[in-house]
Amino acid sequence: MAMERTIYREIKATPAVWGTALLLAAFVGGALLSVLYTEHHGHIVTGMTNQVVWGLPHVFAIFLIVAASGALNAASIASVFGQAPYKPIARLSAVLAMALLIGGLAVLVLDLGRPDRLLVAMTTYNFKSIFSWNIYLYTGFLAVVAVYLAVQMNRVDYKYVRAAGTVAFLWRLALTTGTGSIFGWLVARPGYDAAIMAPLFIAMSFSFGLAVFILVLTALFKLSDRKMGSVLCHRLGNLLAIFAAAVLYFTVVQHLTAMYAAEHAGFERFILLEGGHVTFLFWVVQVLIGGILPIALIYLPRIREADAEPVWASVFVVIGGLAQVYVIVVGGQLYPMEVFPGYEVASSFFDGEIASYAPKWPEVVLGLGGVAISLLAVGLAAKILRILPTNLNDVNVPEA
Repeated sequence: MAMERTIYREIKATPAVWGTALLLAAFVGGALLSVLYTEHHGHIVTGMTNQVVWGLPHVFAIFLIVAASGALNAASIASVFGQAPYKPIARLSAVLAMALLIGGLAVLVLDLGRPDRLLVAMTTYNFKSIFSWNIYLYTGFLAVVAVYLAVQMNRVDYKYVRAAGTVAFLWRLALTTGTGSIFGWLVARPGYDAAIMAPLFIAMSFSFGLAVFILVLTALFKLSDRKMGSVLCHRLGNLLAIFAAAVLYFTVVQHLTAMYAAEHAGFERFILLEGGHVTFLFWVVQVLIGGILPIALIYLPRIREADAEPVWASVFVVIGGLAQVYVIVVGGQLYPMEVFPGYEVASSFFDGEIASYAPKWPEVVLGLGGVAISLLAVGLAAKILRILPTNLNDVNVPEA
């Protein structure tokens, strides 16, 4: 059977598409109501405290931002490394990367309590702060990927596509390094102070972003009633297993390195043994469900050929990824800072005590709203732009 030419078409506004759009719009509306409720009553209606200032909204936001970099995997592999099987899905890869970043940044802005204060961050810069650096990395990423998408969608010489893809690939590495450095450079907290945070976040971006991409690609093809063969899906699944294994590897290195340093021994004991729900999330959700189980699904002989195997593996990676970001962000704040090394500190400000945190509904709704913003943006782009191929049957997937 002869291979057909790759044709891109907008998705049609079917009842299924409208239903999905309305559901996502409802989540976005709920997030806006949550913001108004929190702004009126103050952050006291959330689970965040003076000890835990980055709560569940930040978990969702950081997950989306990290996944945005990894969502560009397919486009980078196609353009930078010249792998033909990934070229038909490169456009969607670029669009999803921008959409996830927009969703993540929306959660961050809306959780400020005073979103108008963003103007101060945009006009006043402290170049000694990694947060200021990230403003340039995030906005630059959107601009670079937008140019990359425009080059892909126009009939230009391949060398320009590759050049734009290379810039986008390097920028995504810088973006994820900056996000990981937010934690790695916070030396005051024993749970964050580690240079391994940058490569760990890069590995996390590859894994989380590819998992989200597989789920979005599958969902869009189902909604638009288009055919997708198993060859490309299993190819993506095999790549996902490698990235999931890389995340496990860097996680092991992170904790082994911390245990080697006496100053971090207390934090490691808290995360690995005595942290309650944080310890449960680490071992059961992050390591078992988000790491070992997806790898087993993809490599076990009896189930690796199932069409749904990469999809289920992606679901588990996303669940484990959210847990991993929670353990890093929230778990790192629950353990107390050592204000005066070598001394015991006790005061009415909970110095030296393990903090507590339980997310409230405004945080959950706001985080889910950020996810809905990203998915709604992808759906809108697929409706008005030709980013989705009409057919990904096995015969239409080019050979590597």
